[in-house]
Parts: sequence; structure tokens; C-alpha cells
Amino acid sequence: MRTGQRTGHPLDAVIDIQSDGGRGASGWTVPEYGNMVGPFGGATAAFILRVLDAQADRLGEPVALTVTYAAPIADGEFHVDVELVRTNRTNQHWTATLTQDGDVKSTATAVFGLRRGVWSDTEAVMPAVGEPPSYPPATWPLGVAFLGNYDVRVIDGAPPEDEPPASSSLSTFWVRHDPARRLDFPALAALADIFYPRVFLRLGRSVPAGTVSMTTYFHAGAAELERVGDAYILATARAQRFAGGYFDQTAQLWSRDGVLLATTNQIVYYKDSR
Repeated sequence: MRTGQRTGHPLDAVIDIQSDGGRGASGWTVPEYGNMVGPFGGATAAFILRVLDAQADRLGEPVALTVTYAAPIADGEFHVDVELVRTNRTNQHWTATLTQDGDVKSTATAVFGLRRGVWSDTEAVMPAVGEPPSYPPATWPLGVAFLGNYDVRVIDGAPPEDEPPASSSLSTFWVRHDPARRLDFPALAALADIFYPRVFLRLGRSVPAGTVSMTTYFHAGAAELERVGDAYILATARAQRFAGGYFDQTAQLWSRDGVLLATTNQIVYYKDSR
């Protein structure tokens, strides 16, 4: 069990792993990264990625991470076990299972790989926006703890508070850690889940909702993340269809100098309570 007083950035407490001497590691929920129910999903993704990255035979850098959120994690200790499925010449495949008191709370798959000096191009286009200080800070009506760890500047699609339904689910934010923290892969995995559910914007109000599965594609290598430092990144997200109590969400995360750092896709359940 973790003892003593924590120091450093709250995210570093989130990804503070205690190895079990094999493939697995224990972790603990961090109050600063709490969500409406259980910990922030991005924190769970960051922890799992950190456990995978710590494996002695891990090859290369994260390329893709899919996390499924089977059940909420209760406050306290949990455990992640990982398994190496296959190693190829330039990529490696892993699975992970997060349990608490014997119950499965999350599962994950991940691909790590070696990045090669080949032809490259970016077809996606970074939105043309102003500088971060020219936009207002986000106000979060939900009162969830993890949002206090980020400085979010709203360009478009602010969190609604019983407003008329919006015609679009698009949100665009400048965002960085508060207090400042340099960007790395676990931090990027957490930031990829910074958006509130898109259904809130379409309905103009909050309803019960939660991510079921989220995939993050890491396009940037470690050197590109190092160049970002603790600067703002541009994050934009939208849904494509709401139906049957589920909607999808796609997102892009850009550095200030126009590098596409990561893209994400997730499926979210929701209830329309009125």
C-alpha cells in the first residue's frame, strides 16, 4: 500500500507504478484526477501505457492504445497485468487487464513500434485559430476534479449549462497542464480524453454518459513531444452519429507549430434523461 505524502505533479502520482516483480504493477487512484464516477478515463489510459512502457522487453514507442472501460474503478488500489502477444521486426503487440479486488475494470490492447525514416505527409489540416491568451478559460459546470489539472481555452464549443441545443458537436480548445508539465506519451494519452461528452453540446445540457472504448493513435515520436515541452496544444473533437444510446467521437491533437501529435476515436454511451 502506498504510504507517505505525495510530491510532484498530480499526473506523476497517477502513473506512479509499483512493479509486482513480473509483468504486472499496482497503482492507486488519485483524488485530483477523479471524474463523476471513478477516475478520469484518460488517467486510466495513462497508467496502463506507463506499465507497458516499463516492460524490459518493450520495443520502440507507443503507436496505438485501445482501452475499454468495463466498470468504474473504486477509490484505492488496483492492479494491471500485461501480456506480450507478439513481437515482429518493427512492431510489438500487447494486452493488459486492470483488476480491483478480483473484478475486471478495464482491458486494453496496445501496439508499440520502431519509427523509421520513410516518406511522410499529413493530410489533416490544423484549424486556423488565434493565440491561446485571446480565448477565455473554460468553465466546467460538472465540477469534476480532473479538469482542475488543465488550463483549457475555449475557441469553439464551450461546455453548456442548460442552453439551447447546438447544431454541431464540434469543440476546439487550446489546452495544457496546470501546473505546467512537459508532454510525454502518458500525458498525451490522458489529454486525448480531455473533452466532455459531445452529447452535452447537442442537447445543451449534461446527461448520464461515459466512454465505453477509446483508441488513441500516437503519430508523434518522443523527440516531437520533447519539442512541445509544456506549451499549449490544440485539441478538436466532434461526433458523427448519435443513435440507440451510443455516439462516436473523433479528435485531433496538434502542437502549436502544426504537428499532428495524436488522433483518437471513442464510443460513448448516453441516456437522455428528459
